[in-house]
Amino acid sequence: MLGISLFDNTYEPVLFAVFGGIILIFLVIDLGVFNRKAHKISTKSALFQSIFWVVISVCFGFLIYLNDGGTETSLAYFSAYLTEYALSVDNIFVILLILRYFKVKEEYYHNILFWGILGALVFRAIFIFVGAYLIGQFYWILYIFGVFLVYSGIKIFFEGEEDEIDPGKNPILKFARKHLKITKGDFGGRFMVRKGGSLLFTPLFLVIILIETTDLIFAVDSIPAAFAITQSEFIIYTSNIFAVLGLRAKFFLLANIIDKFYLLQKGLAFILIFIGAKMLIELVDIHIPIVASFTVIIVTLVGSIVMSIVLPEKNTESSD
Repeated sequence: MLGISLFDNTYEPVLFAVFGGIILIFLVIDLGVFNRKAHKISTKSALFQSIFWVVISVCFGFLIYLNDGGTETSLAYFSAYLTEYALSVDNIFVILLILRYFKVKEEYYHNILFWGILGALVFRAIFIFVGAYLIGQFYWILYIFGVFLVYSGIKIFFEGEEDEIDPGKNPILKFARKHLKITKGDFGGRFMVRKGGSLLFTPLFLVIILIETTDLIFAVDSIPAAFAITQSEFIIYTSNIFAVLGLRAKFFLLANIIDKFYLLQKGLAFILIFIGAKMLIELVDIHIPIVASFTVIIVTLVGSIVMSIVLPEKNTESSD
């Protein structure tokens, strides 16, 4: 059997309650207390928030370990969390591109990313539970996931800067511009305004749409990768969402330096290929232990970051 399937009713409801409580507290405190007014997030604040979400995610993994009574479940959680956390780096590239394309003021970044992440909580839940249902009905879908992951990994590995996304060509954006009444001003960071009895949408609403659709596109890679590690909806969803919750702080922390980790994309590509291959070789009854998978994932991530620093990318542009 691929991965591990976890539905122990003795612990799962309690952990779901803890998970739900953390999410609810986050939403109330974040939007209702600390960030009621639009403002620019400092690097120091982003650092503390990033550390906070990593610590919370690790503590939740430790709770899984205590309630499950073993290491396999918690390692499955940490493997899925690390995979999603690393793959979300690509989200940062694209989100930054979208924000710059629309020339969004930095003080509005926080609010946009907040609602973008809120949407991800809902859409990823639908994606994961529909995927789990289909796998329950048609187990062979997992092997299709394996082929897809290997293909995606190879594609990402050979992608270059010339493959940069152009937000203006997004079909959903073109559809929204054609069928919605769009204003030209940002109206203090609002997404919708009412004028003369008509509901108008601001450009920031279009930014939200693009960020949501972008997240779904990236989920096509990350969620099948999580299913290759475990088939537990509980583990997949909680690890996925904790990684997404830390995305916003990571965005503010890495937005200006992320291009320095040029080898990270290669590392992510290798992880996708490895996870996909791990899934496929189980067709011939070869099983890679979860400990080995976790080790490969973390060594690849750390190695690609360290190598990017030790061997900085050469500037191939000719100087004037």
